[in-house]
Amino acid sequence: MRIPAHSVCTAIRDDIVAGVYERGSRLTEEVLARRYGVSRVPVREALRTLEAEGFVVTRRHAGACVAEPTEQEAADLLEMRTLLEPLGAARAAQRRTEAHLKVLRGLVRLGQERARRGSNEDLRSLGGWFHETLAQASGSTSLTSVLTQLRHKIAWMYTVEAPIGPVESWAEHGAIVDAVARGDAERARALTALHAERATGAHRLRFSPAAERVRTSQHAVNMSGPRH
Repeated sequence: MRIPAHSVCTAIRDDIVAGVYERGSRLTEEVLARRYGVSRVPVREALRTLEAEGFVVTRRHAGACVAEPTEQEAADLLEMRTLLEPLGAARAAQRRTEAHLKVLRGLVRLGQERARRGSNEDLRSLGGWFHETLAQASGSTSLTSVLTQLRHKIAWMYTVEAPIGPVESWAEHGAIVDAVARGDAERARALTALHAERATGAHRLRFSPAAERVRTSQHAVNMSGPRH
């Protein structure tokens, strides 16, 4: 597979999120360059970026590896999202453009239509586009970047089992857009906070907390060294 050099970081991140590279597995520049059809230079730059984002760690004698976040680190991401998404919605109510509203309303119409028809295949991607557009409407590049990273990392660490039906979920999306359109920052914040709280309850860790404890315990034993 050959991709543009500037897209290598996105491709590796997407493959990590999709589980192509398992947690803790090595990421060698040579193998990645061959897989994506690029030289090692963009791969090296991509690994630096992904390390800064928390998807990759550099280990002594092993080099770049897929990170192995703990259960607490995963929980922190959900908490951060419940705090930042309402802020983004409130800012969107104050700063959104007509172009943002057009896209948001179009996504809500599509989501509600497919939810009513029971066509759930595309609802997750539509939901992702909705929240990405809502973040962009905040007018804050920094906030949008953080929320995008959070969504990627949460998708990597969790599977989602919807606590409410898709029809109800998209009705909530529609109410958020109505508040944003009216410029009602506090209502947009409150509705998004409720929506995020309900969504949090649907997330289930992809990795086993029990296995994580065993791995951590073994690592501690291996690193303890001889006693004198």
